[in-house]
Amino acid sequence: MSPYVALPRSINTGKRKVLKDDLLGIARDTGFKDARTYLASGNLVLWGDHEGGVALERALEDALEARMGLRTDFMVRSPAQIRAIIDGNPFKAEAADHPSHVIVNFLKTPLPAQDEAILRAAITGPERFVVGACELYLDFPISMADSVLDRDWKKTKRSPVGTTRNWNTVMALAGMMDA
Repeated sequence: MSPYVALPRSINTGKRKVLKDDLLGIARDTGFKDARTYLASGNLVLWGDHEGGVALERALEDALEARMGLRTDFMVRSPAQIRAIIDGNPFKAEAADHPSHVIVNFLKTPLPAQDEAILRAAITGPERFVVGACELYLDFPISMADSVLDRDWKKTKRSPVGTTRNWNTVMALAGMMDA
């Protein structure tokens, strides 16, 4: 049985509430024998026989819609992908200093090459980012609450489709997969 991390986009914000029992039900609906949640932002770790990748993302998206009438993207990562994300973190010193301000944006698809320069030019604050294989690493050296990065990126109409988790959460999910 292979574990997977499944991260839904934009739930438990506003009217898009998905409770723990619903997430665990979605896992059962897609054939997973064991699943655990972490925090209330929709973090799922799944154990079972599944091919993973895009097929699992679609299965979870369909299961959520069937169960709750809510459609949202899921980003799924294998243990090897999570390990590569951790090993590839370009902000290791920052993650040690302020882990809740170092973010991984798990992307649905790789960032188009031309978008990197457009997004970089849009940043008006002290935030920094580095493009990974199918993720963005972001460092918010001051405060995410005071950041205008999201607003700046939305103006470009190229804001990447993904879901963000802070470094503490990434590490906790990796630990859950290893358990």
